[in-house]
Amino acid sequence: MKNFDIISNKMKFLLLPLLVIVAGIVMYFVNGGFNFDIEFMGGVRMQVDMEKDFNNEEVSAFLEEKLGISPVIVQAGSGTTATIKTQPIDDEQKNLIFSSLKEQYGLTAEAPMSVNSASASFGSEVQGKAFIYTLIAIICILLYIALRFEWRSAIMAVLSLALNILVMMAIYAITYTPLNTTFIAAMLTIIGYSINNTIVVFDRIRENMKGFKARKNGERVSSIVNRSIWESMGRTLNTTITTLITIVLLYFIGVASIKEFAFPLIIGVLAGAYSSIFIASPFWAAWKESEIEAANQK
Repeated sequence: MKNFDIISNKMKFLLLPLLVIVAGIVMYFVNGGFNFDIEFMGGVRMQVDMEKDFNNEEVSAFLEEKLGISPVIVQAGSGTTATIKTQPIDDEQKNLIFSSLKEQYGLTAEAPMSVNSASASFGSEVQGKAFIYTLIAIICILLYIALRFEWRSAIMAVLSLALNILVMMAIYAITYTPLNTTFIAAMLTIIGYSINNTIVVFDRIRENMKGFKARKNGERVSSIVNRSIWESMGRTLNTTITTLITIVLLYFIGVASIKEFAFPLIIGVLAGAYSSIFIASPFWAAWKESEIEAANQK
């Protein structure tokens, strides 16, 4: 496997994330946008124990007809829990939701499991802060890598991070999973995790590139980078696999809130490892090599 030339096949490796992103764009328009949670769009989220299996669409249609509010989104949580999301409504309508469900489905509970409200202005504020914090994180990473390595490395690392974020958002569009503040927390976590993998590969490249100008054996930048990737492959894969084992277990045995956090982490860890190995370093090598060849021709 170590003889496999990753650098020469970089465009093939780029195809996979691009296909995911294109599929995400298509589903974005099919679904009419992302499935923003009330934390982003404002509204009410109520969790009710239905005490038995239920049909999401049936409950949603019943509440829309009963309340005259559209849309009412009902999603299955853990077990028999129904998560009901609506546009902003008053306390009387909130009480009507539960009393209607209690009467229609014969519930024994005296109150919903939880009721959370958020205004539309709060949702806009959350979106704005999420964008600012993500931008700050990326700028800090850009400066750190530029100082530790070089500006080309910083640009390629940030571009691979942007690709990871786009893949995560595409998966959310494809699966129509609710976007909330948990996604933002997971995304910031993945930015740090992914850049760590990228730095490991870049560090190996830097070690192998020492004295490159003095080489007389005709070795090219692409061959050095390809060797560096394979030398750091074991560490990257071991870190990724051990991390995934923990997160996947949390996803399957955790409660709904844990699953909300684990799902984007699984996507991000996979995308981060993929981009660190097959995107950031190969395209850096191509860029570096093209500049060296251009300089030699002058």
